[in-house]
Parts: sequence; C-alpha cells; structure tokens
Amino acid sequence: MSFEGSTLVDWAAYSKARAELGAGFSRILGYFREDGVKSVGLIEAAMRAENAAAMVIPAHTLKGEARQFGASPLADLAEAIEVIARDCVENRDTPGAALEDVVRLRPLFAETLALLEREANPLAQRRPAPGFGRRPSSPTLGRT
Repeated sequence: MSFEGSTLVDWAAYSKARAELGAGFSRILGYFREDGVKSVGLIEAAMRAENAAAMVIPAHTLKGEARQFGASPLADLAEAIEVIARDCVENRDTPGAALEDVVRLRPLFAETLALLEREANPLAQRRPAPGFGRRPSSPTLGRT
C-alpha cells in the first residue's frame, strides 16, 4: 500500500533519500528509528525535569534525521522544541512553553515512523501506474 496521500512525509524527498542511500537505506532508516525513540524519550525526560539544556541536542538530532527522510511536520515540531529550548537556555528559563509541542511529539513520531517503515517494506503492495500495461477494467470496452 502506498502512502502518497499522506501529508506527514514528502514522498519526493523520501524517494530521493532512498535513491541516494541505495542499499544502505534500510540500515539508515533503522538508525532513525533507534535515534528517534531515544531522542523523544530524552526530550520528554528533560521536559519533566524542566531542563531546557537537555532538550536541545535530541531535538536538533531528531529535526535533522526527520528532514533527511522528508518528514517535514516531524522535523518542524522538533525544530520548534529546539528553538524554545535554546531560548530558555539563553534566558535561564524553564521550558514550559514547549509542553504542548513535547506532548504532540511522540504520537507524531510514531505515526511518521510507521509510514516510513511501511513504505520501505519490500513486501508492501505498490499501486500500479494507471493505464500502463493494464487491461481496461470495463468488460464492455472495445466490444461492439
């Protein structure tokens, strides 16, 4: 099943990354899964501890890795968390302003990762190109 209609992933960017990474694509996607789970956990722990400084690096890492796969909404959310955290560090403030974003992060990461992994699955059903090499679907077409 193709997920081309999803707004969570820019499938053109995803395809470009897949082509550029070649045989290493699945391995790199696995690293994204591992790093993402770790980053989300670290961001949540930092939020609970009200430690803005501890949020910066995992948010930055998640942002960059998400962009690599075309996961712009996830990257944008991680970037928003990173910016808030950096501002809090500079102002010696707690990251309370990031709470809503942090709460939205885990579900968005999970949904995005599921899409990426399903599309990367070699057993996933792909939709054939319309019209190419296909018989007409109507049994009366071409008959007189």
